[in-house]
Amino acid sequence: MARRILADTRPLQNVYFQRLWTANIITVIGAQLTVVAVPAQIYAITGSSAYVGLSGVFGLVPLVVFGLWGGALADTFDRRRILMVTTGGLIATSAALWAQAATGADNVWLLLSIFSVQQAFFAVNQPTRTAVLPRIMSLDLLPAANSLNMTVMQAGAIAGPLVGGALIPILGFSTLYFVDTVCLFATLWAVVSLPPLPPEHTPGRPRPTAGFRSVIDGLVYLRGQPVLLMSFVVDLIAMIFGMPRALFPQMAHESFGGPSDGGWAFALLFIAIPVGAVLGGVLSGWVSAVRRQGMAVIVCIVVWGLSVAVAGGALVFADSAMLPVLPIVVGALMIGGAADMASAAFRQTMLQSAASDDVRGRLQGVFIVVVAGGPRIADVAHGTSAAMAGTAVTVAGGGLATVVLTVAVAFAVPVFWRYRVTVAETDAIDDR
Repeated sequence: MARRILADTRPLQNVYFQRLWTANIITVIGAQLTVVAVPAQIYAITGSSAYVGLSGVFGLVPLVVFGLWGGALADTFDRRRILMVTTGGLIATSAALWAQAATGADNVWLLLSIFSVQQAFFAVNQPTRTAVLPRIMSLDLLPAANSLNMTVMQAGAIAGPLVGGALIPILGFSTLYFVDTVCLFATLWAVVSLPPLPPEHTPGRPRPTAGFRSVIDGLVYLRGQPVLLMSFVVDLIAMIFGMPRALFPQMAHESFGGPSDGGWAFALLFIAIPVGAVLGGVLSGWVSAVRRQGMAVIVCIVVWGLSVAVAGGALVFADSAMLPVLPIVVGALMIGGAADMASAAFRQTMLQSAASDDVRGRLQGVFIVVVAGGPRIADVAHGTSAAMAGTAVTVAGGGLATVVLTVAVAFAVPVFWRYRVTVAETDAIDDR
């Protein structure tokens, strides 16, 4: 019974995945320390939130550009070699962040430039790394493997900011950057131990190149794959309409009486979704048994939308002494986080298993752009809406809009919710 409830750990029997996953545990905390340290250092240098906001631009632009181009590279060259080069680049840029902090450079443009280059290496590394999974393990283990990976990432998203925020005043920025640099060597070890992984060519399709034309070919391929295309559409719906993170400071201050610059209510709201995602990952043993993955994605996103709507609706009663509003909001967001984790695992699996190997890298590049871009669009949309209608209406309305639009899309493109995974023999490399 426990095997059906707790996370499916069979992918860890694969030595290549085990090394990558173990290295990810080590590196994700270091990476999250840097995520916390960069904006904190920018603010320490400038005293301006406007400059902190620039880090979003300096991070998003290379993610979009190099995410798409990195996918083309992953479909052209040996993926192990790309991972080695980009991991080396991540180590070098993390060391550069350490150097500028250790020498007291205090130059915000230097800091932003290094951060931007680091994000470019990450944007090439991530789609390549994800495109590797179907080559090193059987397709039936992909849902479990993706759940394990996402659980680690979400755990890092909780622990990293908490630890980093506490350690910055004690150890300083340079120490945090140095820890990230050292941790990245674990990933380099795991990547070096992989076998050669040249992309496989599908007969009848043009061989991909590392140029712009190859990126366009990948988008053309995606347009002809309604199941894969809709996996991106429903994710954009869920994130743009249903991700309320930009409103957490206002919610914490206005609805729960917290200070304008943080506080416990803000912290609880901020970690609720990733905590739910981690719990969902721990209890993800069921995902490997699901064959109707399209239907599963629809259900998960509907649960996500309803959870956000409940959180927004509860804000209406924030002044009531009869209703524990903060626990209801946090609990609803945790349920939403668990549903979002499962949805992401299924969508990633569909992308890995339904696409041919010679376009997997480019489609993973699109995945990076969607995952990075959707929440940022949501930040702008929710912030604008809340200024006019308030947080309760914005959050509840966004959650309900997520449900309605997701169901509408499911009926409009029935091939998506009817999609059923077929477990077939795989060309996974023998790891013995």
